[in-house]
Amino acid sequence: MARIIDLRSDTVTRPTDEMRRAMAEAEVGDDVYGEDPTVNRLERLAAEIIGKEAALFFPTGTMANQAAVMTHTRRGDEVLLEAESHIYFYEVGAIAVLSGVIPRLIQGRNGIITPEAFVSVLRTPNIHFPRTRLLCIENTHNRAGGTVMSVEETRALACQAKALGLSIHLDGARIFNAAAALSVDAKELAAPADSVMFCLSKGLSAPAGSMLAGSREFIAEARKNRKILGGGMRQAGVLAAAGIVALTRMRDRLVEDHQTARLLAQKLAGIPGIQCDPDAVKTNMVMADTLGSAQELVEAMKSVGVLANAVGPRRIRFVTHREVDASDVKDAASRIFQLVGRTG
Repeated sequence: MARIIDLRSDTVTRPTDEMRRAMAEAEVGDDVYGEDPTVNRLERLAAEIIGKEAALFFPTGTMANQAAVMTHTRRGDEVLLEAESHIYFYEVGAIAVLSGVIPRLIQGRNGIITPEAFVSVLRTPNIHFPRTRLLCIENTHNRAGGTVMSVEETRALACQAKALGLSIHLDGARIFNAAAALSVDAKELAAPADSVMFCLSKGLSAPAGSMLAGSREFIAEARKNRKILGGGMRQAGVLAAAGIVALTRMRDRLVEDHQTARLLAQKLAGIPGIQCDPDAVKTNMVMADTLGSAQELVEAMKSVGVLANAVGPRRIRFVTHREVDASDVKDAASRIFQLVGRTG
């Protein structure tokens, strides 16, 4: 059996040896009491790196996003989201179940909400309408294929939202990928948002965990909502120790994943029956369209040791990460080429 080349997601990354040592040696306490020194250190570090007053450690990005929505809104409020955003598409309807808010969708351009699209969905105040309270944006955008929202685009949209009294939450699960692609500091991308979530367990390779950052008052309230959601962990410093290594050691290497993704796209573009635009690859995601069923091709690829995800009837997503290199993606493309040739 050929070696498995796992391109399903950067969530499959395993902790580095340095992370494992840090976890084994972590100084811990009860974080619900605020007494875990390693968690406290991670939260201070995360707030500093992302440019916010405070940060809070969560088990998952979904929980952090949901705590943010709960903190920003009241039941019955309206939340504006890009039509294919992760919060709307992949979080099991949690904003309705947990926060009791109503999503109003905005069709973006490659996942990015333009000021014009934003204005087009706004309604004049009316007793029949819910109060619009929050705008959620996403950078990088998952379902759009890792597309990036620039500092200027973020500022322009935030300016419009704030003029209307809306709060802004940034789902920045892969914000450091966006920063690497744009050659800017992640603080600049996060600055217009009132809150920002980012993951430690994707390209940064920590085994688990995400951060939510914002003002001290916001994080104090979000801490209560984290407890409501069951996210109050105890000796969480064992996980936080890996998160510290992720933030201090793993951000700068993300550009390597972007280079590998572009190489993969170039190779896929040469395979008959697969359409892939290398110029559309901005970060570590590659979207490829198939002539036949994407799910059937994904299943066939599994038989030759290449793992990817079907994200539409004819669309496959590949994600590069620390545990695949240039030789791996060349090998993966070669296996797919041979597979497509055999299946016709």
